[in-house]
Order: sequence, then C-alpha cells, then structure tokens
Amino acid sequence: METRYIFITGGVTSSLGKGIISASIGKLLQARGYKITIQKFDPYINVDPGTLNPYEHGECYVTADGFETDLDLGHYERFTGIQTTRDNSVTTGRIYLSVIERERRGDYLGKTIQVVPHITDEIKRRILLNATKEHFDFVITEIGGTIGDIESQPFLEAIRQLRWELGSSKALNVHLTYVPYLAAAGELKTKPTQTSVKQLQGQGIQPDILVLRTEHDLSDEIRTKVAHFCNVDVEAVIQSQDLPSIYEVPVNMQRQNLDAIILKKMGMEVGPTPELGPWRNFLERRKNATEIVNIGIVGKYDLQDAYKSILESLAHAGTYNDRKVKTHFINSEFITRENVAEQLAGMAGIVICPGFGQRGIEGKIIAAEYTRTHDIPTFGICLGMQMMVIEFARNVLGYKDANSSEMDPTTPHNVIDIMEEQKNITQMGGTMRLGAYDCELVKGSKTEKAYSAAATSQLSSLSSHLVIHERHRHRYEFNNRYKDEFQSHGMQCVGINPAANLVEIVEIPNLRWYIGTQFHPEYSSTVLHPHPLFMDFVKACIENLK
Repeated sequence: METRYIFITGGVTSSLGKGIISASIGKLLQARGYKITIQKFDPYINVDPGTLNPYEHGECYVTADGFETDLDLGHYERFTGIQTTRDNSVTTGRIYLSVIERERRGDYLGKTIQVVPHITDEIKRRILLNATKEHFDFVITEIGGTIGDIESQPFLEAIRQLRWELGSSKALNVHLTYVPYLAAAGELKTKPTQTSVKQLQGQGIQPDILVLRTEHDLSDEIRTKVAHFCNVDVEAVIQSQDLPSIYEVPVNMQRQNLDAIILKKMGMEVGPTPELGPWRNFLERRKNATEIVNIGIVGKYDLQDAYKSILESLAHAGTYNDRKVKTHFINSEFITRENVAEQLAGMAGIVICPGFGQRGIEGKIIAAEYTRTHDIPTFGICLGMQMMVIEFARNVLGYKDANSSEMDPTTPHNVIDIMEEQKNITQMGGTMRLGAYDCELVKGSKTEKAYSAAATSQLSSLSSHLVIHERHRHRYEFNNRYKDEFQSHGMQCVGINPAANLVEIVEIPNLRWYIGTQFHPEYSSTVLHPHPLFMDFVKACIENLK
C-alpha cells in the first residue's frame, strides 16, 4: 500500500501531550499490522537539543544512530518499540542550516532564497524522507509548538501544501487542544478550542480529528458543540481526559475508535479491533503492583523531564517486578558528609544520574561512597558511573586528589579522562561519542547474568563473549592506565568496547548491587521489553527491603 501521512498539531497551550497522542496512534495502527514511524518537527532554531539545558526542554534523547533529539522520540520508542533515527527529529535550525549550506554551494543558481518555497520545500522533503528510505504504511509527524507561534508558521504552510498535493486519502490532520474548567463558574469552556481551530483554518488547514485534553469528562453536548463550530464530525471529536498513567492513553483512544476513524477517513478497511493483549497485561500488572519500593534519584536537575527515560525505565521494571517504584529526587548540590545519611534515608536503592559540568558532582561522590560502604543497591549512569569510579579511587585506592579531567584538568590522577580523538575539538554539540556501540560482557559478572536472564534483543554472541549494544552520550572515559589497580582492589571492569578497549561497565561483585554504566541503558527500555539492568536493579532494591 502507499504511504499515508498523519500530521499532529496542537493549540491553546503547550505541554498538552502531542507526543503521547502521536505515540498512541502509532501503537494502535501498529497493532492492526501496519508498519509505522513517528517523527518530530520542532520550531526552535537550535540545530538539535544537544546543547540545550534540560530546564529548557527536558532530557536530550539519543537515537541508536547517534543523533541528539527531543524527548518525545523516547515516548515513540517506548510505546511502539520502533527504532528512530536522525531523520525522525528535525528542527528549524536543521532546516535553515541545510538551505543556507546549499545556497553557499550555489545549488540555487543565484535565486533569492525565501521562506516560501525554499524553506517549506525543505520541510516537505524532510517529512517525506523516511518513506523514501524504507516502506512505511503510515508516517506520523508531530509539529512542535502551538498554533499561533510565529516560528511554527513555515511548518504549517508545508503541511498545508502536502495535504493538498497528497490528497485527503493520503494525508490527515489531528489537532490537539485544551478544554479548561473554570471552577468559579463550574463550567467547561470550549472557546479556546474554537479559537485554536479558527487559527489553524486561517493557515489553510481543516482538522479532520480533534483530540480535546481535559481534566473533566466531556458531555455529548459539549462534543457536539465543538464539532458544530469546528466543522468536524461528532464521532471525530475525541476526549483525552487525565489518566493515572500515560500508558493508558492508547487504550482510551482505542475505546473511542480513534484508529478506526483514521482508517475510515483515509478510505481504508477498518477490520476487527485489536485486543492489545500484552499492553493490557502490562496495565493490569501495573494496577495490581501496589507495594511500594522507594528509589532515590541523585542528580542536579530538579525537573522530572530532565530524567524522563530513567523514570520510565524504573516504572517499567517496577511493574514487571510487581512493585510500584516511587522515585524521590535528591539534589546532589545539597548532599554533604554530614547530611548524606539523612538525605538517603528510607531509600531501597539509589540511581546516580548522568549530566554535564561540575555542579553537584561532589554530592554524587559522597552519595556513591555512602551507598558503597552501606551496601545499598546503586546504579550509576554515564557521569554517575564516573563519580563511582572517582569515589573508589579516592577512598579505596587512596588517591585523594583523583578526579575527571573534565572537572579538574590539572589532577595528577585523572581516572576519568577525555578520549584522545576528542582532545582537539572545541565546538559543542554532536562532537561526543554518540549512539549505539558494542560492549563485551565478562562471563559470570552480575551484569552478564542480568542480560542473560532477560535474553533481550540487545544481547548477541561473538565467539565466546556476550555482546550488548547500548547508546552513549559522553566525551570522557575510564582511564585504562588505572584498570588493573581498580580490579585488584575489588571494582571490576565487566564491560569492554571491543573496538577501542574502552571500559563501559564497572561493578563491585562483593556488594548486593553496585553497577555503573558509561552508556545510557534508559534509552532502550520499552513498555513490552523492560531493560535487563533496570529489572535486575529493582529486584535488588526489593531484596534489600527484605
């Protein structure tokens, strides 16, 4: 079949959950046997989110092919199990950079470069690009931002043109808006939705389906009113009420026939409704997992979106361990030797979070020492793993001035050092070790046992070694000059990159669960396939409670 295109736009306010709706539509179409991909087009001028502070835009998600992207791509992958690439994430910055580079090369033969047609043509090319490389039945494109934003206008013009060029059976618009509840009046108000749709129509786009985000149930009368004022079929006015979990959204959308309506509007056979068996089993298990396990998140960003993939990975692992993981943010800036016991009190396990820069690292080191000496399950990720290494060097190997050359370029014991090929690079963004790399596991290690027990798709065999494939985002590495010394004192290097001989995983086997990974395992955890390390970590936390 020919590729169909679904465009997701949003109005009234940001943060309504366009990414979750996009992922839910993808999941429902996938359950019907269609091959899908989902892409995000962001209006900001940064070339990618790699240089953005997490307070600006949440976590930076990394694709397997090594591209720094918007956190919504994490939702796409967690919901559908697909693997996105650099072509699934596009910003205004990338669009303009591409056009300007072509103009500098003379590709436009002296023409005046304008938003229309040159910028919009490049946006259209990017929208269609994935389907030129691989066949997809549906390409779902989420347009970031809100209707009315100046920076969104070229994207809206591009999808207006595409809808016209492709025809109504090949392209469809789903518009997400907000229906606020005024407590003083005791009423739900539809005027913001009407205004948002009128703005969209003013751009030449008629929405085919409306998804109304709301905290209260919408009556048939309200839905009919919205349909009447917005020129949308009543059955195509869908409500997205607040739910206990984002993972209930696909089931809620299916209950309202969103996937069937999409197929019908595109002239396709609807067929029987998929049962979503494994997904519903996950939700049932999640609902029944009422016993709480408390896990501390030691980091410097007091913002849940900064550690979104870690939080979701812990939630997946909790569900499959029949527990509800309750995370507690512990700001590493405020951890001292005097208060560390109080700060970490009541935690069954600790995650020492990734990050960049010096702020809060001493608190992470103090936390790592406390959990190591008190045998509390500890999971260090990227910078978190590096802090575990520095702590061990200072307090076990006796190098009190041990550090990372990122934090202290003059340290005589740089147990964490910059990669040789990175030393002459000064430009920020896209210059790190990014994407999926192989890692050989040491047989018999706790890490190897965790992966082997899960038998995941990340695991393969290379001669006598077990090899995993995990995603990286860092510039500094474990310094191999100290490897033998670490191992002789009890911290084992149990994961090695076979191509560069770089240490990817450390663990202390004599402790309950004390593992650090240079890579980011949280990028690979999905609803139906939780990550083996998170599974094993949560299991260790539960056993610690006992």
